[in-house]
Amino acid sequence: MRLLDWAFGRRRTRPRPAPPLAGESHRFRSRYRVGLGLPVVLACGWQAQPTSRSLAAGGVIAFLGVLVRALAAGQLHKHHGLSTSGVYALTRHPLYLGSAVMAAGFSLAMNSWQGASLLACYLVVFYPATMRREEQRLRSRYAGDFDDYVARVPCFWPRLAWPPGTTFSWALYFHNAEYQAALGFFAGVALLWLKLYGGA
Repeated sequence: MRLLDWAFGRRRTRPRPAPPLAGESHRFRSRYRVGLGLPVVLACGWQAQPTSRSLAAGGVIAFLGVLVRALAAGQLHKHHGLSTSGVYALTRHPLYLGSAVMAAGFSLAMNSWQGASLLACYLVVFYPATMRREEQRLRSRYAGDFDDYVARVPCFWPRLAWPPGTTFSWALYFHNAEYQAALGFFAGVALLWLKLYGGA
């Protein structure tokens, strides 16, 4: 229940400072989250058994995830203040939300419970710890301002509302290298397309 409360942002009181994450498990996840990403993707591609319908439906969902990430990256001023407007007024982790939507889309597109399970395990193992670590870093930098933000905005699942004060900057989008997510999306779709029509 604590994990659900944290993800849905049910706790509205001022949070207590979280203790530092430590231990071998956290160090492993911090060190290997990116490094294990490619092997997981390749394993998922090997397990994939896409159909034309699964690829079309899953591709649309995954593209929505790309759009969520793009919107978040175009509003994120790293190291220049706490981002609390636009999509960041609906969820504290819109980039990870977009990644989860992309993962859901590709899970459908793969049409493989083995691949979908592997992708889900990767997200569950690495993403919650990564989000907690980032929140500790922001709390240490912005103190009370971040605590107020936590009290107002859900951690992961967003409010169903139009983002207030929405602005988007292509300069920020490219500065934050978010085009990499778009390239990954097209590469994933191409891989599944080849798997379906090329006999891969």
